Amino acid sequence: MRVMPPKRKAGGRAKDDLPKERQSKLAKEHNISAREEREIKEAFALFAEPMDGEKEGVIPIKDVRRAMVALGLPPSKPELKEFLSIMDPDEEGHATYEPFLAICALKLHARDDGGPDPAEVDEAFRLFAGAGTGAEEDNTPTLTLAHLKRIAMTLKQDVDEALLRDMILEANGGAGVGRGVSRSEFEEVMRRAGAWR
Repeated sequence: MRVMPPKRKAGGRAKDDLPKERQSKLAKEHNISAREEREIKEAFALFAEPMDGEKEGVIPIKDVRRAMVALGLPPSKPELKEFLSIMDPDEEGHATYEPFLAICALKLHARDDGGPDPAEVDEAFRLFAGAGTGAEEDNTPTLTLAHLKRIAMTLKQDVDEALLRDMILEANGGAGVGRGVSRSEFEEVMRRAGAWR
């Protein structure tokens, strides 16, 4: 009787069977793929300088625009001014990796589809402002503190009024709680929150 050696299993992997890149926690937080994160990291690394305590180093503020252009995400002048104030709030002259990634992720999402359908924004705004819900048909052109209180109550959420006031001030750029939030400001807040890409 002849004993046959066991059959071999295919030992090597085909090129297509290579493991997929895994999303890091940071990529998941910003809803970007591992590939997009890798590209952002590579662009950051092109201009990065070493700094104690910063694993990825830092990027000089003067190079932020160049790094974003290298990614194919050129910011407009107003965007760049806002991004720099977010990345370097203490005006130290450099930005760390995490805020840079966050800004680039926002630009990637904005580029993906050019924004939400205006009808979708109108419908969401009307839901928040109470129009069209069967509640208060007041067609208010702004979202007010009273609207946010109603929403919190409807959702059975105990939200401190000071927090609701802060939400309004954040959305309208500090123009005052009494002024409320316009539709365009509402759209921008929802975009930043990731509701629309």
